[in-house]
Amino acid sequence: MTVTDRKSRVVIVGGGLVGSLAACFFAKRGHYVSIYEYRPDIRTVDCWGQSIDLALSVRGREALRAVGLEEVVVDHHGIAMRGRMIHNKNGSLKEILYDGVNQNCIYSVTRRYLNIVLLNAAEKYSEVSLHFNKKVVDADLDDGKLTILDTRTRKIEKAKADLIIGADGAYSIIRRTMAKKPRFNCSQTYIEHGYLELFVPSGKNNEFMMSNKHLHIWPRGEFMMIALPNDNCTFTVNLFAPFLTLDKLKTPQDLLNFCEEYFPDLVELIGRQKLVKDYFEREPKPLISIKCKPYHVGKTTLLLGDAAHAMVPFYAQGMNTGFEDVLLLDELMERYNSDFSKVLPKFSELRCEDAHAICDLAMYNYVEMRDLVRKKSFLVRKYIDTFLYKRIPKTWIPLYSTIHFSRMRFRDCIANKQWQDKVLRRTAWCTIFLIIAILMASFVQVSAKKSILY
Repeated sequence: MTVTDRKSRVVIVGGGLVGSLAACFFAKRGHYVSIYEYRPDIRTVDCWGQSIDLALSVRGREALRAVGLEEVVVDHHGIAMRGRMIHNKNGSLKEILYDGVNQNCIYSVTRRYLNIVLLNAAEKYSEVSLHFNKKVVDADLDDGKLTILDTRTRKIEKAKADLIIGADGAYSIIRRTMAKKPRFNCSQTYIEHGYLELFVPSGKNNEFMMSNKHLHIWPRGEFMMIALPNDNCTFTVNLFAPFLTLDKLKTPQDLLNFCEEYFPDLVELIGRQKLVKDYFEREPKPLISIKCKPYHVGKTTLLLGDAAHAMVPFYAQGMNTGFEDVLLLDELMERYNSDFSKVLPKFSELRCEDAHAICDLAMYNYVEMRDLVRKKSFLVRKYIDTFLYKRIPKTWIPLYSTIHFSRMRFRDCIANKQWQDKVLRRTAWCTIFLIIAILMASFVQVSAKKSILY
């Protein structure tokens, strides 16, 4: 990594995962970085609400590796998940490996732990300053000026930057400000389903009560539960369901009847009393998908992570895509020597369509997780993909592997899957025609023999 002679003042709005990681990359290049985060410092105050546990894969790991953090996250905290464990209503289990050829895994990581690691890493750079309880209330993006409210003292502050990074999440103030500009396209979609967090406790001897080597799924067609292992031998569970379904669970008995019908084994693991307590302590949260274009304003402002492309969590790529944003940005800074007038437009050019593609894939994967994984056609396709991947690994790479275990561009991942579908369809039709031709030839031969006999 080349340390540039251009020492820019960078203001990052948002001290979450992507914002704190971006600070490390900018500081490593010698830029001066200020992070403004509206929440308190999570290292001293537990201010988290409910969250979906993270699944770290190659795109995210490469970004962490570049700033020397991969080992502390993966080896010291991450829990390797080698596949999905499907829980059927009758209690039977079905394992579906993520990568039956190379045995690649994804890693369960808690959001709070990872954010603390990243904030600590950013703070070690003398070029980085952290500011908590600071809410951006106005922004002049062309001139790099921000108006900031201290949420404790209620005082107004001003900040000036050569570059503003909007890493302030799905409800980004920076993106909302960009939306006032001409030729900025933005759309948001709330799906009809929400989620609510529950917990499976550890066992009597502080052991896992289910396999800790899998992401557990209870697919039930229109809704599902998932569970990811934590390093304290618990599981974080999320119920995903239509709000129409969740709204009907108004009493403890309604909840217990619902869960005992569809998730009886999970009820036994959580316990009825804890299940009721955890469920009614929280409100169901919505799930949003956001697409926008471009991601930059001139040479002064750039969106990263959920601020640019919030997605539903069903491909486990929200964090990984955000981390890859930072990695791509750093690669462009290296190429253009931190000349933001060249870096930012190139970032939008390279990233927008790819981010739109993974947002669409995340939507599709919800259908796969809650419904398709139960179907024989899904398992047959999984077997075919694994069979071909094992024999022609450079030609046939399954979609899941291209997403999680490579840095192939997301739109290329989709194009690759479409090509595979086309090959299989043509092969199927050719096989059908061949069978018909053989049957017809056999029929003609039999008819010919009969005519000779008579």
